Amino acid sequence: MTILEFKRHFKTELSELYTESEAAFLCSVFVQKIVGFDSFHQRRFSDQQLLIQDEQELLRIISELKTQKPYQHILGETEFYGMKFFVNEHVLIPRPETEELLELAIHKIKQQFAVLNAAERNEESQNLITKDSSHSVQNGSKSVLKILDIGTGSGIIPLVLKKHFPQAEVTSVDFSEKALEIAKKNADFHQLAIRFIHADYLNFNWEQSFDVIISNPPYIGIEEEYEIADSVKEFEPKMALFSPTSDALVFYRKIAKDTEKYLNDNGLLFLEINQKLGPETLELYSNGFSEALLIKDLSENDRFIFGRK
Repeated sequence: MTILEFKRHFKTELSELYTESEAAFLCSVFVQKIVGFDSFHQRRFSDQQLLIQDEQELLRIISELKTQKPYQHILGETEFYGMKFFVNEHVLIPRPETEELLELAIHKIKQQFAVLNAAERNEESQNLITKDSSHSVQNGSKSVLKILDIGTGSGIIPLVLKKHFPQAEVTSVDFSEKALEIAKKNADFHQLAIRFIHADYLNFNWEQSFDVIISNPPYIGIEEEYEIADSVKEFEPKMALFSPTSDALVFYRKIAKDTEKYLNDNGLLFLEINQKLGPETLELYSNGFSEALLIKDLSENDRFIFGRK
């Protein structure tokens, strides 16, 4: 079978599951993964015969795709926020909404802590004039930015933040040991240092405070399970999708309590939320914050909570 023949076969076999453009994209991705040719060389060498082992592997991939298994799980990797991440059945596949969450967080963190660092530098310059000149500040700031990520999964949130704020101390917690294995693999791949903690967050207390708390916790109510596509329910971890109790906001209630105890003054909060429970979720953060906003995603759904303590 030539590359061109395989592409035609791929399109025919998966026509009921994917549009023509989706099938073309996926076929190109898998041919590149197995054969090593990018899209340009796939066209240039379209008449080239596939090696027997490559053909067998590509046909096996078609069989897996027919089960509606996410193509990212078959590849074992995905791209998110311009970075490659390893994924498998133990972690959620990153969604575009979480990229929006990180876009918001990066912008607000830069804005907030640039102001604070400027104030600290000004204070330090005054100290140098009025006090002992031996007084020093590391990295131009008296303190290191401390970030807490709750429910890390594959590690996409802490790793993107660590890449953008390399001097920050980033801590991530997750209940799934299998998820943490993937998160650590991703951290090693990107050579970024994250403090990973295996714990049941709902019953965990911290011994330190943080400048930023961010989370995309399980927020789908049990009663909403019928609305979720089988391709999601059958292949992605339910513990990362669904609330563990009848209360869809159980994680948000715990996070609200933790912000009272462990979020520093002027600290920032970023949450991805259930679009059906926007006002109810925001209400949990109506006290203790100088600013708390419900923010829509690009599809105009209530999707994020931003808070400033």
